[in-house]
Amino acid sequence: MPDTAPLYPPLAPYASGMLETAGVHRIYWETSGNPDGIPVLFVHGGPGSGTSPNQRRFFDPVRYRIVLFDQRGCGRSTPHGELTDNTTPHLIADMEALRAELGIDSWLVFGGSWGSTLALAYAEAHPQRCRGLVLRGIFLCRKSEIDWFLDGIRTFFPEAQRQLAEFIPETERHDLLGAYHRRLIDPDPAVHQPAAHEWATFEASCSTLLPSPELVAAFGRDQTALSLARIEAHYFANDIFLPDNSLLANVGRLRAIPAVIVQGRYDAVCPIVSADELARAWPEARYVIVADAGHSAFEPGICRELVAACDRFARTGAFD
Repeated sequence: MPDTAPLYPPLAPYASGMLETAGVHRIYWETSGNPDGIPVLFVHGGPGSGTSPNQRRFFDPVRYRIVLFDQRGCGRSTPHGELTDNTTPHLIADMEALRAELGIDSWLVFGGSWGSTLALAYAEAHPQRCRGLVLRGIFLCRKSEIDWFLDGIRTFFPEAQRQLAEFIPETERHDLLGAYHRRLIDPDPAVHQPAAHEWATFEASCSTLLPSPELVAAFGRDQTALSLARIEAHYFANDIFLPDNSLLANVGRLRAIPAVIVQGRYDAVCPIVSADELARAWPEARYVIVADAGHSAFEPGICRELVAACDRFARTGAFD
């Protein structure tokens, strides 16, 4: 189990529901903490991983109104694993619709890994709705980062990357993303489920500084593995449905928003070079490097910094 000492005690939601959309998707949401507190939106990773109860615990429940939601096709949202109308602009629109549904004028937006990608995209589209940004494990979703994730990561995790690659016939290994994408969108469970398991357990194996069998097991569960692998491959194959390098190119829209970037020095899934580039392009943001951490938000050093950042924002409205 992860060291949860820095986190607030477990808490249950006081409200939950399903946000209707114009298409087939219904989006699960929940709120916990203080109904009159500072609204904070937790944006989960993946894309496709869904939320979990421990994610409520980064926030002081006395000071925060904590909003979690499962993005299209994952977690408790329906239909599970659905790719129709599942794009970054659709997710941004869902976040805005949820904000309006809950009667929130503006909120703190908290996201790590793909959650940092989507939080940045949302903030650049709707800066006036963001009181602040807490970003962890920066992923700008550029081709170089996707290539690293599927191939270059073997520099640090050769065994895990070899297992990912060797699941695919040798004649297709020159394009792992294409090979996995074809299998993951195949309607036959005998085709898509083994591919999903390989993809998801590979990602979990590379996500922590020290091995975490619990994380690998959690990612390897059939439902989680399918939504995570299928939706990630869908987004990666479509360049996350945004112009190339648009998140860095539009960082100027964020300069007035208080922000903190928390990055594990040894994050192999989302290497620190992306966080470094974002911090250099956005000097107003506070940049925190955790010297003894990889990718997971629940590694002790990262966890402490995220909780401390949210506590500081609750007290002062800033991260300095």
